[in-house]
Amino acid sequence: MEANVRLYSFNYDEVKTYVWAAVFVACNLVLPQVCHLIPDGGIVFAPLSFVILAGAYKFGWKTGLLAALASPLVNHAVTGMPAWEVMPVMTLKLATLAIVAGLVPRTSYLAPRASHLALLASLLVVILVAEAVGALGELALTGGISATVADFTVGWPGLLLQLFGTWFLLTKLK
Repeated sequence: MEANVRLYSFNYDEVKTYVWAAVFVACNLVLPQVCHLIPDGGIVFAPLSFVILAGAYKFGWKTGLLAALASPLVNHAVTGMPAWEVMPVMTLKLATLAIVAGLVPRTSYLAPRASHLALLASLLVVILVAEAVGALGELALTGGISATVADFTVGWPGLLLQLFGTWFLLTKLK
């Protein structure tokens, strides 16, 4: 059974790029608020990452990158979260995720019209590569490993949400 996912790649001279990036920023205002109803929900579920992954995978790295750069800033301006101290690390991680998620499905053997398993494998590759690069960036920026380790030990539900939630969005919501 084919996953049959339609992918787009918008450029910076197209209005659609900015419209979709604004939609993702708006989603990134609402979804964290829902996650924060659960104790440590933001850390556990990484809602910004979920939206950026789904958006960049579907609409390309340029749209994803705009949303990745704007989401933490808009969230901080409106809600005060994330804390200013974590903004550089969070922005780096989201930007990395957007670029990887926007490029891998377009250059990968794991084509979007492949099986559902291949789509899951492609998403897993995106998540793992982005997490590895983000972890290295976090280590370089902070010099500490505890937050990096927490991404996996505490944040594993968020990684699963990214994997299966994005797969669901891409395959079930046309």
